[in-house]
Amino acid sequence: MAIVQSNYIPWKGYFDLINLVDEFILFDDMQYTRRDWRNRNLIKTRDGAKWLTIPVAVKGNYFQTIKDTRVSDPGWARKHWESIVHNYSKAKHFSLYRELFEGLYLGSQESFLSQINYAFLSAICKILGVETRISWSDDYASVEGKTERLVSICQQAGATTYISGPAARDYIDETLFNDANISLEYMDYSSYPEYRQLFPPFEHRVSIIDLVFNEGPDAPKYMKSFSR
Repeated sequence: MAIVQSNYIPWKGYFDLINLVDEFILFDDMQYTRRDWRNRNLIKTRDGAKWLTIPVAVKGNYFQTIKDTRVSDPGWARKHWESIVHNYSKAKHFSLYRELFEGLYLGSQESFLSQINYAFLSAICKILGVETRISWSDDYASVEGKTERLVSICQQAGATTYISGPAARDYIDETLFNDANISLEYMDYSSYPEYRQLFPPFEHRVSIIDLVFNEGPDAPKYMKSFSR
């Protein structure tokens, strides 16, 4: 099991984590954090990596959760799609996925960030062949404490192993997982192979759409959780 806040068109490591677990829980009843990956990500352009950012209403909403965060400009989707077409139309496999992504962007009427992220996550998982169940943290009873809540969700879901991002080492109380007989593992995001990418030099940190448009059905070969 993994429990992570939803991200907008996240990088390949995020999908490796999804693919490694039986259930991936979107931790979206947590507080929304500004200038983070919740509502933005990077794509490659001729001028280097560029942010695509979904504008959200945050003024005065300092403690709102991710799931309660709303889009502030409904025109974001068309702007993002135009930027993607401009920068990826010459990618080898762009035409294969153009209709799917055009529908996700131009057909979206959703106003909540969390639901937008979920739609993209679900669609990209299908492209990659990931069959992991994606659920929501508020499907489970809540308890106080950072690690305590993670352990409680794992227990409620019947998980025997919890895979965490490496940054969580700074706050996770590993003894609570040991006491609950839940194995705790940390994701390793190092040593990814390079693939064909437009606009050198190579950049690993960009959205997974970069890998999908450039490598198409072979995209999983450049990820760590799939058999190569």
